[in-house]
Amino acid sequence: MTIQRDGGKVVVHGAILVDNVVEMTQQGFTLLDDDHLVVDLSEVTEVDSSAVSMLLEWLRMAQRRDQQLHFKNLPENLASLVQLYGVSDFIPIDTGIRK
Repeated sequence: MTIQRDGGKVVVHGAILVDNVVEMTQQGFTLLDDDHLVVDLSEVTEVDSSAVSMLLEWLRMAQRRDQQLHFKNLPENLASLVQLYGVSDFIPIDTGIRK
């Protein structure tokens, strides 16, 4: 699992699971340092419910820093978890076509 910065986009690679979510969240904190960023989740291979908490934690951090943060290309299982937990109104998701 890695997180890489590509201009105004942050790309998450690999699994986001309870075993690595703390490390992934911390990596994100160091890369989410621009006023407006998009987090691309198209390279995420596996998730559990801890992935939802990571997205919410990144959003809280962005709000504290007065930044705009959006997510795109959520895997279907992550989008389902976001709906299941009733947080879809809080997580800004670009619903465009998956690339």
